[in-house]
Amino acid sequence: MGRVSEVASTRVGPPVAPPALPSGAPDAEQVDALLRRLTPQVLGTLIRRHGGFDACEDALQEALLDAALTWPEQGTPEQPSAWLITVASRRLVDQHRSERARRRREIAVAAMTPADEVFAPGPDQDPSGDRDDTLVLLFLCCHPALTPPSQLALTLRAVGGLTTAQIARGFLVPEATMAQRISRARQRIKNSATPFRLPAAAQQAERLPIVLHVLYLIFNEGYAASSGADLHRAELTGEAIRLARTLRDLRPEDGEVAGLLALMLLTESRRPARTRPDGALVLLKDQDRRLWDQAAIAEGVTLITDALARPPLGPYQVQAAIAAVHAEAACAEDTDWPQILALYGLLERLAPNPMVTLNHAIAAAMVRGPQAGLDLLAHLDSDDRIARHHRLAAVRGHLLETAGDRAAARAAYRLAAERTTSAPERRYLTGCAERLADDGIR
Repeated sequence: MGRVSEVASTRVGPPVAPPALPSGAPDAEQVDALLRRLTPQVLGTLIRRHGGFDACEDALQEALLDAALTWPEQGTPEQPSAWLITVASRRLVDQHRSERARRRREIAVAAMTPADEVFAPGPDQDPSGDRDDTLVLLFLCCHPALTPPSQLALTLRAVGGLTTAQIARGFLVPEATMAQRISRARQRIKNSATPFRLPAAAQQAERLPIVLHVLYLIFNEGYAASSGADLHRAELTGEAIRLARTLRDLRPEDGEVAGLLALMLLTESRRPARTRPDGALVLLKDQDRRLWDQAAIAEGVTLITDALARPPLGPYQVQAAIAAVHAEAACAEDTDWPQILALYGLLERLAPNPMVTLNHAIAAAMVRGPQAGLDLLAHLDSDDRIARHHRLAAVRGHLLETAGDRAAARAAYRLAAERTTSAPERRYLTGCAERLADDGIR
């Protein structure tokens, strides 16, 4: 799997013999999904038992690498989380052994320090390793000692299971820069000596915006994968929705938590109609809405209707309201685009960013004509955060084609296809360019 392939496997001492594996090997994709699901639980257990966020994550990464290499061939163990905990714990023992050999007595004394002096379990913490520590990890990674970009990056890595490369693309920075950011964040967590437990209510409120942003990014990476052969990664959207539900159980009166969960449900409801059997992308306007998940739509609409009745209004609630307008239209022609345009105007005032402007341009084009959308896109050409993003070129291609400038549209589609790292999106954009070529545009 991509994430664990980044680990530098430097081992000390005799080879580790993991617990026995049964027959009946799963495929690599099944193993990848299982490991992503287990990562937060196993990491939380390791931190509670051994202390030290950075050391435990390093050890877990090596255990994940072992699992990714052996499970597809030898089979999944009967207790996969226990297998990972055992292998990672032995890595930590190896590390301590190496440190004692290098630094002798003073390191030996440090290695004997009880873990709970650094990450002390709270009175409600179960030391057995069976509990789900994902929310604890979320709030730990969103520690105020970290900058917001570092909080996002560390949580996406430790809890979301994204690779450094995927996170770098999400932040539009080089992979080496992101690797350094994650390394510094881990060191700050280590130096903070924060107890491994959910923070108090006031601290939860302080960290909540970044926690919500992390879940939003995890969902987005799953719904429209930034790279690879598949458009959708169900394990990520499913995990993001699960975490949002858990967070709402923790904070049931928070409108933005409800808004984010509603947004995820309403967006995920379209998944069955987003691709054809061959994996080809289907745009929203062309989707068979009979395939949409009506139960998810009903739950999402109920959530956002209730949340909008309780101020203050936040950006996730506005995005969920936009998704609800789409969901409640029986067909594309029935979509209330003036209402969507007004909501995007509100969203730009609440949380201005280039992706909001991009979607605002689409709504403006639907209500006022393609030139209105193109005028909004022009403001993004000087924004380094999105100027070279494939979606800017793709939307420009669509609006140019709608406006009748087919040659310019073809060039924009080709540029977008060159810039995307998603295979389904590349095929779709290349097809758009080729369609215009078939119509005589050379």
